[in-house]
Amino acid sequence: MLVFAIFRKELQGYFASPLAYIVAGIFWLLSGFIFVVLLLGPGGIIQRVAFQEQQSAFPISTDVAYIFLGQFLSTIGSISPLILPMLSMGLYAEERKGRTLELLATSPISNWAVALGKLLGVVTFYITLLVPLIICETIAFSAADPPFPPAVPLLAHLGLILLAASILSLGMFISSLTSSSLISAFVTFALVIFLALLDVIGARAPQPLGDILNHISLLKHYETFLQGIFDWGSLALFASYIILGIFLTAQSIETLRFQRS
Repeated sequence: MLVFAIFRKELQGYFASPLAYIVAGIFWLLSGFIFVVLLLGPGGIIQRVAFQEQQSAFPISTDVAYIFLGQFLSTIGSISPLILPMLSMGLYAEERKGRTLELLATSPISNWAVALGKLLGVVTFYITLLVPLIICETIAFSAADPPFPPAVPLLAHLGLILLAASILSLGMFISSLTSSSLISAFVTFALVIFLALLDVIGARAPQPLGDILNHISLLKHYETFLQGIFDWGSLALFASYIILGIFLTAQSIETLRFQRS
């Protein structure tokens, strides 16, 4: 019940925050533009497939829906990490700034419960940002011939949500370390850039370090879900990042509680 109460408080706070609406507006504007360009633009998928069919003397079987889903959600997976720090930056930083974190740290509520409730709130708000995109995708896929299997987009969106939850969990920990939301957002953004470059670093690093860096790459495991493949290893990695963020956040608040005792 305590987790649900904190979750509800955080979620209500996002829907009452002007910054959250600004982030949502930017995200929807960019996503809508990408959706239209990829699907209907002059160099979009439909135009390219139509051109290939005109140039070929034999019928070409192209899964337009699958190609579009992969390109669209791959792009969304690159955009989302750029806006997620703006959602996670105030999870604890505002509590520090308003001097309510000390009350939270010395309260009988478990630090794990607080961190979990806050994370569930911000992840749920992010999921609401995806709803208009899912509606547009559903309309586009309804015209696919043959019908597009629902398992593929479901797994792809699950991967996107797990990717976001992992970044938000780490961002929540960074937010617990400072009273400045801007510093929290900047450090989280730098961390996101580092995590995004793990594949590049791993490709150039000597073994076995290269394999280790590739294995902990969030984007690599997101691509696995994007291909419609459910992999327990990828799921375990996302869960590890999420739990790590919650654990570090709880320890950060526990340190503050120890200092105040």
